Amino acid sequence: MVAAHTSAGKTVVAEYAIAMALRDKQRIIYTSPIKALSNQKYRDLQDEFKDVGLMTGDVTINPHASCMIMTTEILRSMLYRGSDVSREMAWVVFDEVHYMRDRDRGVVWEEAMILLPDSVRLVFLSATIPNAREFAEWICRIKHQPCHVIYTDKRPVPLQHYLFPSGGDGVYMVVDENHCPQFIRGFH
Repeated sequence: MVAAHTSAGKTVVAEYAIAMALRDKQRIIYTSPIKALSNQKYRDLQDEFKDVGLMTGDVTINPHASCMIMTTEILRSMLYRGSDVSREMAWVVFDEVHYMRDRDRGVVWEEAMILLPDSVRLVFLSATIPNAREFAEWICRIKHQPCHVIYTDKRPVPLQHYLFPSGGDGVYMVVDENHCPQFIRGFH
């Protein structure tokens, strides 16, 4: 479980897992919560690893690839059906795992994790999961394997808040990266 802000290196962890799986001639699934992110990951990973496929419900590309990118809903459906992909996978990366807390779609993530064979190695990525340790403990209980938490609250890209007033003549910083309010002269 890697819990870190945007640009803190979560993607490197996923790419390392993919490289390990491909090196060992194993199949790896990379899941994401939405089709647009799956499509983007497919393009990104195809540049680095050649044997990459995509399944989103709308599109299927190279379905026999060693590295498959798909939405979590597609993975869950494959697990329910007992598809070849679900029997052949050795690794699963769950990107944006905090979607598990979503009232409507969280059950999809939960079921996918529960249905996976205990032998499958898991990688979880999130920028916003508030209870990473509790989540890891739950994974340990249901999968009978360790789940290590890598957490940092360091923000490599500073968060700043800006205001762009309608009809205004510019963009104004209202809160800087140190959470200090910035007062704007002439703006009330």
